[in-house]
Amino acid sequence: MSACCTPSKPVQPGASNPSCPPVPACCAGAGGTPSSARHADVAWFDDMVSRTCAFAAAEKEKGRRLVGILCEYTPREIILAAGAWPVCLCGGSAETIPAAERDIPANLCPLIKSTYGYSIEKANPFLEMADLLVAETTCDGKKKMYELLARRHPMVVLELPQKADDPDAREHWIRELRKLRSELERRFGVEIGDGDLRQAIRLMNRERRLKRNLAELMKQDAPPMTGRELLNMKSLISCIPDDLDVYERAAASLSGRQAVADADQRVRVLLTGVPVPHGAERILDLLEAEGGLVVCQENCTGLKPLLEDVDENAADPLEAIADKYFRLPCSVMTPNSRRQEALRALARDWRADCVVELIWQTCLTYDIESVAIRRLAEEELDVPYLKIETDYSPSDSARIALRVQALYETVRARKSS
Repeated sequence: MSACCTPSKPVQPGASNPSCPPVPACCAGAGGTPSSARHADVAWFDDMVSRTCAFAAAEKEKGRRLVGILCEYTPREIILAAGAWPVCLCGGSAETIPAAERDIPANLCPLIKSTYGYSIEKANPFLEMADLLVAETTCDGKKKMYELLARRHPMVVLELPQKADDPDAREHWIRELRKLRSELERRFGVEIGDGDLRQAIRLMNRERRLKRNLAELMKQDAPPMTGRELLNMKSLISCIPDDLDVYERAAASLSGRQAVADADQRVRVLLTGVPVPHGAERILDLLEAEGGLVVCQENCTGLKPLLEDVDENAADPLEAIADKYFRLPCSVMTPNSRRQEALRALARDWRADCVVELIWQTCLTYDIESVAIRRLAEEELDVPYLKIETDYSPSDSARIALRVQALYETVRARKSS
């Protein structure tokens, strides 16, 4: 979340409104657009941080637990089945990074530094309210940062095997999730039965389906919203009932709406690479400000976690959960052929004019994998490709804008030839 959306003083776990101040003007609307000028179902998410925080505080007052997650590999279904709410804690603010750099290297991924900086400054009310954090061994930077987070916050770390096609790796992951279920039962004094898991599976499948429906609206020649608006239509906490109702209504109410007058003149961008957490949307804003329309977001804050549901009729619901999450095509996996398979289908279905790959500074797995993604885009999909490596600082925005302009000129020249 953006630092301007969080309290400047330390927050107290379990506090209510003092921990969840109103979102200031700097966060109103997508890309600074006044919410009054925007579609009501899109504008619902403009005050997502403060509204979600108030929801969390109210649920804590009722005795519900809050479990922080730090990556899409953590199954929300198991947390929901334990009677807790899963909340995403990935940091997107540059303002919390200096505090983090007192303990961790400056040349580290900004998402890792921002997340840890929130803990150091006690500036994230969700982190302070969380009863437990669940993390997993994805990249080395996150893995070691978790050791520092664990000094202040109770934590469970899942060992994520990274050989994507190895049956033994799948069995190991199933065992890790069984241990997570047991640990949640022990810590929270609950019993997580198969019926609880199936109910949570149905709930998460509904949320994924509704979000897919919204993303599919971007396939239209004149999409009913911008890519930034679509990105904003998310919540830090999964499956809040009011949010699900808005998703349900929005798919119908947005259909046929023309949000961008010159949509047919804009370059259709497929954005891939690293996640774009709340507060770190600078590059997406830049892509659209220069004449593009981000019609498809393959990353973890976009379609990647939504492409597959959990089998609701599987004999063992926990194994079904394990299978869905283990198949996430993240660059930490080896080999990661599923990502390229997904990009082929997404580029075709969303009719992308180009592929833009965003890589946070020192994200080695995505950086190395960019060689294969460039080849896929240019040689197989036959569309221009641009790799943008940056951090949360806006210091390179002008340089990146020039590169984006050149990319779009290439796209338009090819269309006119």
